[in-house]
Amino acid sequence: MEQNIPTVYDPQSVEKKWYEFWEKNGLFHAEATKDKEPFSIVIPPPNVTGQLHMGHALDNTLQDILVRWRRMQGYNTLWMPGTDHAGIATQIKVEEMLAKDNISRHDLGREKFIEKVWEWKQRFGSRILTQLKSLGASCDWQRERFTMDEGCSQAVREVFVSLYEKGLIYQGKRITNWCPRCHTALSDIEVEHEEQPGHLYHICYHVEGNANESLVVATTRPETILGDTAVAVHPEDARYKHLIGKRLVLPLVGRSIPVIADEYVDPSFGTGAVKVTPAHDPNDFEMGLRHQLTQIVVITPDGTMAQDTGKYAGMDRYQCRKELVADLKSQGFLTKLEDHSHAVGHCQRCATIVEPLISKQWFVRMQPLAEPAIAAVHSGKIKFVPERFTKIYLNWLENIRDWCISRQIWWGHRIPAWHCECGETFVAREEVKLCPKCGGKPTQDPDVLDTWFSSALWPFSTMGWPEKTAELAAFYPTSVLVTGYDIIFFWVARMIMMGLEFQKDIPFEHVFIHGLVRDSQGRKMSKSLGNGIDPLEVIEKYGADTLRFTLVTGNTPGNDMRFYWERVESSRNFSNKLWNASRFVLMNLADFDAAFRPDSASFTLADRWIISRQAQVSREVTRNLQKFELGEAARLLYEFIWNEYCDWYIETAKSRLYSRENEGEKATAQYVLWSVLKNTLKLLHPFMPFITESIWQYLPHKGISIMTAKWPEQEDHGQIDVQAETYMAVIMETIKAIRNMRAEVNVPPGRKSEVILQTASSDLKQILIDNVQYLQSLAAVDPVRIEALTDSKPDNAMTAVVNGVEVYLPLKGLIDVEKETTRLNKELAALAKELDRIAGKLANEGFVSKAPAAVIEKERAKEQEYREKSLAIQERLAYLAKL
Repeated sequence: MEQNIPTVYDPQSVEKKWYEFWEKNGLFHAEATKDKEPFSIVIPPPNVTGQLHMGHALDNTLQDILVRWRRMQGYNTLWMPGTDHAGIATQIKVEEMLAKDNISRHDLGREKFIEKVWEWKQRFGSRILTQLKSLGASCDWQRERFTMDEGCSQAVREVFVSLYEKGLIYQGKRITNWCPRCHTALSDIEVEHEEQPGHLYHICYHVEGNANESLVVATTRPETILGDTAVAVHPEDARYKHLIGKRLVLPLVGRSIPVIADEYVDPSFGTGAVKVTPAHDPNDFEMGLRHQLTQIVVITPDGTMAQDTGKYAGMDRYQCRKELVADLKSQGFLTKLEDHSHAVGHCQRCATIVEPLISKQWFVRMQPLAEPAIAAVHSGKIKFVPERFTKIYLNWLENIRDWCISRQIWWGHRIPAWHCECGETFVAREEVKLCPKCGGKPTQDPDVLDTWFSSALWPFSTMGWPEKTAELAAFYPTSVLVTGYDIIFFWVARMIMMGLEFQKDIPFEHVFIHGLVRDSQGRKMSKSLGNGIDPLEVIEKYGADTLRFTLVTGNTPGNDMRFYWERVESSRNFSNKLWNASRFVLMNLADFDAAFRPDSASFTLADRWIISRQAQVSREVTRNLQKFELGEAARLLYEFIWNEYCDWYIETAKSRLYSRENEGEKATAQYVLWSVLKNTLKLLHPFMPFITESIWQYLPHKGISIMTAKWPEQEDHGQIDVQAETYMAVIMETIKAIRNMRAEVNVPPGRKSEVILQTASSDLKQILIDNVQYLQSLAAVDPVRIEALTDSKPDNAMTAVVNGVEVYLPLKGLIDVEKETTRLNKELAALAKELDRIAGKLANEGFVSKAPAAVIEKERAKEQEYREKSLAIQERLAYLAKL
């Protein structure tokens, strides 16, 4: 037990100290044994390029709360940490670094460039994990993994080859999201869609052989007209049925293309007729396959027009759009131009507008893998929290497309495929050095795998698979995955598919979904808006516990939350309240014997009440943690600690602590203060680990750390005393009523006043008599008359009714009626003056017509507030006039 608790809690002086203490004593580490029931979580691996942001802070706070709670419950608890190699993002970082010395990756060559990336990773890659430590994350750092470490790389190769051997991986030409800046295909999650203003271009296509007949299509991308191979209409659209099967002349190009019927076409969009460019639109690609259309590539991988596009060859795609539209207009093909906003995809890493482009890529056949993943959720083996996200998950899997897994970059898991000049391709677990067909030397496929391919294996690759390890036996499947709702499809679904395929079991039992942390106006935090808040700055100024408690209070599963600085201040004030209350308790435990156990008969009503309330809160906090209602659990603790323990129980205990007449009463009060604080610190520890550890070490306790203390659960539930809670509620409500009445008439706090209590209940009357000392000390009343309820009511008294008790505060001699009347009249006159001023403003046409609506509304709100205050004062004056 530490000595001499400081007068002020300073998080900066203790947080690093206690984190190092926990690590030094191996309190985060879990052995791979089956002696205890397991609870395991794998961290959603942050990118090695990453820096802690509010989303990370929320996600990891939620995980840490669950992990610390289960650890205290006695589970064999593993929180597996690690980082993701983040292929494109990391490559861009290193390329930017090299560019400062005018060096490109191509200058270095692939091998030397990869060496540079590894150097960068060694230097900067652990930054975000260090930042997570400052948040208090209790990960098992001895087991830290990286998606490109030796073990994970072996797992990636084994999965790729196994899927290929089963016919679930293939190479083919398909439409993908292509980044002209990064020169690679992208997954859907690497594309961010932004609503942008644009145009809908109406273009006239003449019917071949009939100059008087034409069909008008509407498009947002006129530059792709050069690659059109058809125009499509809905088969039931009466406007165009007569044109189906006819041929049109492609504007500017002169090529003959057919009119086809396809149910994909939306007759209500644009003109109801759409141009079909199979090489530059994913839906057109699918239509092209259905109708056996030619695929004509007119935009190159670097975003310029292809050589066979005539006068537009070599132009940037958007310069081509400008020139081509001008040509359509001058030649009479552009019939209409209208404003049209639409979602435009941008590369998540470099913000370049992506291009749908046909290219040869590696794909995973998803449907055979999706079917078991759908069944696992339908059967309830995997549960989403909140449940509504189940529908989103199932909808995506039921309409899943094959997954493009190849990327045209250098940093990542190289695809284990080798190509020979004779045309043979070999996929193998080990390097293929000679072609068995021609004896030539094959070359390895230049592409790397999508980053999400390796992270899909994270729940089992981190535990040593494909080896049969003790970790897999002890901790797989994991217990819960905590993640944001934005990656349900891309990561969660793929982990489920891969876990079922390669472990023949689910990867986790629960998927706990949280929302985004938005700014106080509800906007997404972003660099462009300049509204981002650095969690590290919050930690530096207020401490990690304050940030954690701010993020979790008011948080409900699956919902976005707003970040308010006022809530940060509130959490900081809560820390200070807890510290000051604990300091008071500790100062009064100097002569306390921690082995002392009082007879329950010696407990006062307040003792029985606070012990019961603590047991109730313990049960409710545990129940809410089990339901993943972490925000509600935090709220319960806040209310209990601030209001019930600090503001009420400590105050009731003071008289016994200071008593020199009865040492037994003092010892009992010390015991209850100590035991309730001890158990409450345990409940709060998962939410605020640093301050609870700090206080714990000053308290008489067993064990090395609060982290290893037993969670206060079933042993306390038997101490619930409903009767004590009911009676104490009457006492507390009575005290509050007296305080409110005294405040209304400005009775000085140090001045005692008489109070009369009447009740029809003999039980309540006895409770009030037995506990009159609480009323005397906490409501500043003396004498206290406790009577049966009668028709005779005290004259000239304020009154209130609470829980079956009528409370009377006689005013005779308590206040100076003349002085109070003068004060109230003065306040009433000041309000009247303010009301005249506001009325004049609002009657001024110039003010009303020019002032912003918010300013006018503010003045009207003030007017209403002042009117209500005036009425209250007038009622008070009328009451005083009767005295």
